[in-house]
Amino acid sequence: MFEIGRLCIKIAGRDAGKKCIVVEVLEKNYVLIDGLTRRRKCNIAHIEPLKDIIKIKKNASHEEVKKIFKKLGLEIKDSKPKKAGIKPKKSKVVKKKSEVRETKKPAKKENKIEPVKTKK
Repeated sequence: MFEIGRLCIKIAGRDAGKKCIVVEVLEKNYVLIDGLTRRRKCNIAHIEPLKDIIKIKKNASHEEVKKIFKKLGLEIKDSKPKKAGIKPKKSKVVKKKSEVRETKKPAKKENKIEPVKTKK
């Protein structure tokens, strides 16, 4: 039922309602899909086959799938992966000696016991 080139509709997940093509049969319950959806491994319970079968070679590239969808009148939007932004380096805060002294707790005053003078 799910052979290479079968046109399907994704019925579950965030790509639900979008058309795709079976690019490769991976396991008993999994196929590799591509098209208006993201190219990924998909459970066959999450896709619904349509009557159309398109001639495509096994493990066809995304570019080939894009050309086939263009012939069908469906436009695939290519999205580029996000580029990692440059993160600013953390710098250590260097305190001046005067700041360090100010932040210290004030010294406790000790009660000095003075010797008591006795008369003889």
